[in-house]
Amino acid sequence: MLYDSVPKLFAQAAEKLEAEFEKLPKFEIAQDGCATVEAMAKVLAETAHRLGDNYPYFHPLYAGQMMRPPHPIARAAYALAMKINPNNHARDGGRASSVMEIEAVNQIAAIFGWKEHLGHLTSGGTFANLEALWMAGQLRPGERIVGSEQAHYTHQRISGVLKLEYKAIAADGAGRMRLDALEEELRRGGVGTVVATLGTTAMGAVDPLDEILELKKKYGFRVHVDAAYGGYFKLIEKSLEAPARRAYAAIGRADSIVIDPHKHGLQPFGCGCVLFKDPSVGRFYKHDSPYTYFTSNELHLGEISLECSRPGAAAVALWATERLLPPVAGGEFAQGLEKGRRAALDLDRRLRAEARFASLTASAPELDMVVWAVRADSGEEASERAQKVFDASARRGLHLALVQLPGSWFGIPESLEKAESTITCLRSVLMKPEHEAWLNEIWKRLSEACEEVVG
Repeated sequence: MLYDSVPKLFAQAAEKLEAEFEKLPKFEIAQDGCATVEAMAKVLAETAHRLGDNYPYFHPLYAGQMMRPPHPIARAAYALAMKINPNNHARDGGRASSVMEIEAVNQIAAIFGWKEHLGHLTSGGTFANLEALWMAGQLRPGERIVGSEQAHYTHQRISGVLKLEYKAIAADGAGRMRLDALEEELRRGGVGTVVATLGTTAMGAVDPLDEILELKKKYGFRVHVDAAYGGYFKLIEKSLEAPARRAYAAIGRADSIVIDPHKHGLQPFGCGCVLFKDPSVGRFYKHDSPYTYFTSNELHLGEISLECSRPGAAAVALWATERLLPPVAGGEFAQGLEKGRRAALDLDRRLRAEARFASLTASAPELDMVVWAVRADSGEEASERAQKVFDASARRGLHLALVQLPGSWFGIPESLEKAESTITCLRSVLMKPEHEAWLNEIWKRLSEACEEVVG
């Protein structure tokens, strides 16, 4: 088994790393707190026990949030780098890992067809999007940011932090930004940047980027693509349905892109990436530091990022993973995305054939995420049933997620108190390749839970 081999492989690599520094004089490593091996073993055993109080994110029966285990090579490479504990803010703090970050980011940019670009890793999608919107404010000061009402909530929050006006644009029944609503906002003037989401957090919807870019020709705004969740699906765009396929085909024409390797990229959490198509935007990051950068005249990552200290270990883990599983169309990595996508389509097909469930009326899943409601005579009852199915599934070891979406998207009668009410729906994120093989078991447990609740 691959996982069983990791400790041995790590030990061999650790010996190799020790040999790289064998010419250094020997010294006694200070033992902080004078901890004994027995004391460490006790603490680690307690730590392992405490970590057991988690959902089994690594297992195929966990199909709720955007959670999957990092690849063994990423875990081992990260741990190996911690021997050095590099800081990728400057070449001084992370000489090798800085170069590895540049190479890893170049490979991500190549997914979108970019050879010339400016980019780096971040602590995650939130900070990556913050940098993208900060840059939007630098390039188009005083102008508004707009994004779909289904875009991640951090865009509105980030805009507030940056003192930029933000406007949410209505979405259609498939969760995509409505072009008519967008153009209505554009006619008002003053829009500097449109945020297009490729893979919304709630349901994996893909905004019509190709058509948004056509509007750009008329109105002259910038386009930022938040592909934190869905960016890697560019590798399998040919297997997507036509609207999503057209959007991914156009992604290289955007001004900036965010992607999270800690989602589909098999990395530990704390690994996002921001890319700018025009390298000259690096001028906005320029700063003077009197104390940090004296040993190298080469461009360092601290000169093109807002974050200062950043873990070089994250770059090492990503670099190693890309060496083992290159993110290229048709490769083993891309095949894993295909499996998750097929699992989502299979689950959606089964849900549509089950009278007790209500699926999206506008479209099938665009990526590997499925949302559905429990059929009822009212939105309130549908929400109650969804919560009960969620709980009943968990009792059977199947872990789903809950999400609030308009009931009208599922043909559920709206609340009499609200013109556009939302209901509680069920969501499944089938991002593990193993989900395809486990779909029958997932369906069995879901059906049993529904039988318990609805009958």
